[in-house]
Amino acid sequence: MSVPITSPQFKGNAKAALKDVQLQRALGKVESGFIGKRAQVAARLPEFEQLRDLARDIKDHTLAHLDLYLEAYEARVKESGGHVHWAATAEDARKIILDICKRLEAKTVTKGKSMIAEEIGLNAHLSEAGIVPIETDLGEYIIQLRDEAPSHIIAPAIHLNKEQIEADFRRVHTDLPPERNLDEPASLMAEARAVLREKFLAADVGITGANFLIAETGTSVIVTNEGNGDLTQTLPKAHVVLASIEKVVPTLEDVSTILRVLARSATGQEISVYTTFSTGPRRADDPDGPGEYHVVLLDNGRSSMLSGQFREMLRCIRCGACMNHCPVYGAVGGHAYGWVYPGPMGAVLTPSLIGVDKAGHLPNASTFCGRCEEVCPVRIPLPKLMRHWREREFERHLSPATVRTGLGFWAFFARRPRLYRWATQRAMRFLALFGGNRGRMHWLPFAGGWTRHRDFPIPERETFQVQWAKRKKAEAKAVAEADANARRAAEAAAKDKAEAAQ
Repeated sequence: MSVPITSPQFKGNAKAALKDVQLQRALGKVESGFIGKRAQVAARLPEFEQLRDLARDIKDHTLAHLDLYLEAYEARVKESGGHVHWAATAEDARKIILDICKRLEAKTVTKGKSMIAEEIGLNAHLSEAGIVPIETDLGEYIIQLRDEAPSHIIAPAIHLNKEQIEADFRRVHTDLPPERNLDEPASLMAEARAVLREKFLAADVGITGANFLIAETGTSVIVTNEGNGDLTQTLPKAHVVLASIEKVVPTLEDVSTILRVLARSATGQEISVYTTFSTGPRRADDPDGPGEYHVVLLDNGRSSMLSGQFREMLRCIRCGACMNHCPVYGAVGGHAYGWVYPGPMGAVLTPSLIGVDKAGHLPNASTFCGRCEEVCPVRIPLPKLMRHWREREFERHLSPATVRTGLGFWAFFARRPRLYRWATQRAMRFLALFGGNRGRMHWLPFAGGWTRHRDFPIPERETFQVQWAKRKKAEAKAVAEADANARRAAEAAAKDKAEAAQ
């Protein structure tokens, strides 16, 4: 029932992704579709950096008092006529949701996009029980037709092109005329809308995730661009909100602050097309809405993170900015990461949830360029957290023996500064002689992994430390000479003044 995990095969996944011509072409949309738009919309908001600080502080304050805010949220939900269910594990959450569906004799369930539902393998669990889950986010609907996992947390089907989607629609929508025109994205969208509209009307239960849970009012908030979330939660008999415990925030004002950085960081919009606030089931005088309102709060390892050194990861608001700007994600895509959460945020969160023994490759799949931390709307220090996982992997002897041996060899020299300087200086001279006058080396001993794909530049004959020492010595000499010249000039002036006085 658990979600298939291929994170241990990350290297093989990545090699396959690099050879996938169509995937490489599709990944070009990440830079053109997200990075530039974020930069433009952030530049138009003078207080954007200040809002990032406020969003970070709101999340930190909430995490410091998470138990109190969760209790307050539960009380407000109950006051509005809703129900709160606490799920310690993925299995608990699946059982709670299935029990609700069975009690309501549900045959079909519509779902808004939810990474937590992916995390707990909800679709497979419902299907095994004879209940048909239908993804209503267009990207999620497309990958459901293909029986694939999302490759991005906000753009699940970003790895696909129009031709692939058209082929899937023709394969699955067999009741529609085969001669219909699906050449344009607009026609694909219209067909999906027509098919899904029938599913919305027939659904017995609607399940959504939640971007935020507001302790002050007992409200769940979803952010979408398609309106599918609204139809999912208002038309069926019951609305089930599935969210992890760190999604709670104290007040409506706090949500308003975070929303100002969320869409800008995610899609380059000032705000998403739909931002929906839901509080409880339909009231007596409401024209529509669900008859029942349930919130399933999932822990699944978050409490352990809360008390450990990966607590800052719980600030994440799932905007996807880190993966949009990550050169590694941009090269291999999301499926290579082998589980639900890709990119830098996945490199920290996945080991926290499934163990570093299964996901140890992910925090190592980083150049540590720092772009992820630079753009994170809540300023999560992702490179630092990935480094912590690398340290744990090393301590538990999970990293390859060659890596541990190499690091041990380097550490031996690093703890002995004089020996380190002596060895590195001679290594630099050797590399300079080995490279000759070519400027770049096409092969280097013990560095085949590098030179197999790129040239290695010929280093200077002297290390940075030697060059720095020479520079400082030259500067000190220049200062001393200047002082000496100034002193001689002053002495000469004094002598001339004395002679003139006589």
